[in-house]
Amino acid sequence: MNEVELKYLKSIANQYPTIAEASTEIINLQAILNLPKGTEHFLTDIHGEYEQFIHVLKNGSGAVKRKINDEFGNSLSQKDKKSLATLIYYPQQKLELVLKEEENIEDWYKIILHRLVQITRRAASKYTRSKVRKALPKDFAYIIEELITEKFEVQNKEAYYNEIINTIIRIGRAREFIIAISNLIQRLVIDHLHIVGDIYDRGPGPHVIMDKLCKYHSIDIQWGNHDVVWMGAASGQLACIANVLRMSAKYGNLDTLEEGYGINLIPLATFAMDTYKDDPCSCFTISYNTNYNTKDLGIDTKMHKAISVIQFKLEGQIIMRRPEFEMNNRLLLDKIDYENKTVTVDGRKYEILDTNFPTVNKDAPYELTSEEAQLMERLRTAFLRCEKLQKHVRFLFSKGSLYKVYNSNLLYHGCVPLDENGEFKKVNIFGKKYSGKALYDTLDNYARKGYYAINDETEHLKGQDILWYIWENQNSPVFGKDKMATFERYLIKDKESHKEKKNPYYSLTDNEETLNKILVEFGLDAENSHIINGHIPIEQKKGESPIRCGGKLLIIDGGFSKAYQAKTGIAGYTLISNSHGLRLVAHEPFESLEAAITKETDIHSDSVIVETASDRVRVADTDIGRGIRENIKDLENLLKAYREGFIIEKNI
Repeated sequence: MNEVELKYLKSIANQYPTIAEASTEIINLQAILNLPKGTEHFLTDIHGEYEQFIHVLKNGSGAVKRKINDEFGNSLSQKDKKSLATLIYYPQQKLELVLKEEENIEDWYKIILHRLVQITRRAASKYTRSKVRKALPKDFAYIIEELITEKFEVQNKEAYYNEIINTIIRIGRAREFIIAISNLIQRLVIDHLHIVGDIYDRGPGPHVIMDKLCKYHSIDIQWGNHDVVWMGAASGQLACIANVLRMSAKYGNLDTLEEGYGINLIPLATFAMDTYKDDPCSCFTISYNTNYNTKDLGIDTKMHKAISVIQFKLEGQIIMRRPEFEMNNRLLLDKIDYENKTVTVDGRKYEILDTNFPTVNKDAPYELTSEEAQLMERLRTAFLRCEKLQKHVRFLFSKGSLYKVYNSNLLYHGCVPLDENGEFKKVNIFGKKYSGKALYDTLDNYARKGYYAINDETEHLKGQDILWYIWENQNSPVFGKDKMATFERYLIKDKESHKEKKNPYYSLTDNEETLNKILVEFGLDAENSHIINGHIPIEQKKGESPIRCGGKLLIIDGGFSKAYQAKTGIAGYTLISNSHGLRLVAHEPFESLEAAITKETDIHSDSVIVETASDRVRVADTDIGRGIRENIKDLENLLKAYREGFIIEKNI
């Protein structure tokens, strides 16, 4: 045994100071390897739709209902099962209704408490007592553990269990107990959550979603381009701030910034009203939802135009500063012919719908006016000082990355950039060429520098520009189109100019050779792995399928955002991976939180079994299992060191 190995084993010995303790842990870990694999839940492209997101999280894409059906079968009516499911999803709100309607609340409590305990026991059955114990709510930990870890049919203890429940009711703690145990069930049905990008933009509540995710027990996030632009904004990158403001204005969600994050938009409103006071800004309409206050429409439209023009300028500055980004074709402000009211895009002239740009200097179109520069500095300060936004973005950096390899699945939001021949595209990042996994790693690294490397001005600026690059560059893995035609969609009527050509990756999603090459590039076994992908909405109503190449690739963006649902025909896909295999779930639109509670309407979901495991998948077959086996090996070496006298037992 060499000195390094001995030093390592001595550090482990601090945690397991005796042969008995090391032996017990080996036995415990070996047993864990034979438990069923925990359930993984995959969601993507949430886009601020917080009510639907929270509901899907609460019902585990139908996992709670399946537990109820498995436990009670035909012994409960569908009505009772529905009521029980709603209670588990929304215990506090549902109890308020029950307390008003139930004539004999004590009898109701007795029945419901027994049912909830049964569901909890089933949900907890695949975990160790230790893991369940860590999940137990503090106030009722001992009581719940007693109720779910012993068998009710044991004759000598039946009275004991009944008395626990009777006492909970008698001392007035039934309501609190129901809330606690319902939340525990929600936690136990999903062991780990994967968010495959795009939490932000379009919908009204990304900040609500982020608050929920920050408290989630086990999670990873693969950044989408809409997440990265908010990360860039939080870092103080001006073009990213402008994009965030423009998107919020466009979808009538400025309240997210003002009320959700407390960012003062009065300076922008004042500037917009002064600059565009006589301008109807008809090209910059608001795509608002049903909750939008239309009294704000006039000012919001002007703010929309004001920040859009500033965005075009700021992006032009980056493009000219970074020629290696190869985006000169996106410099369009200098291509406007004001006299003939045309603009030249990719060598072709188009009629332009609006030429009232009083802040654009025709001789230096990408320079901000002094008023615009002052405005953006105030906004930069507001974003940098927003404590809640900074907390959320640090969470995205901590729990997130551009891709994730987890349990033989490769997760990413957009695509792996390919060239026209289907080979990994070589991309220039600050003078060096990267492709495949290396491109992802480099962009990920620079993104972190853009937020954290504040003491290195050069690297910090590079990183901030890369955050914007990831948002909309043609070679960005999470964008994957030849351009973001924002300027054209606003200002050119001819829809030919609006077209955004997708990366060749998207035409090769049924090509097994290509997908195998990607899996191998990221270190996976091509025969037994999957790619799980978001970003591009699957139009189910046109017959498109999210399952590609026999299930090797799953594109699970089905329109969670209401903005996409007319196009897709559904309200999103989610994916469940458990010990039995893979199940894809297609969701209908969520009616409302009120309907879910009062009418007990769940999201109607159709599920498709993508893959069934021939043998039930155990913890031993997972990444966690590999880590446990390594721990066992280390502990066995520690036992050997104890027995051979290299390390002496302590605390005997």
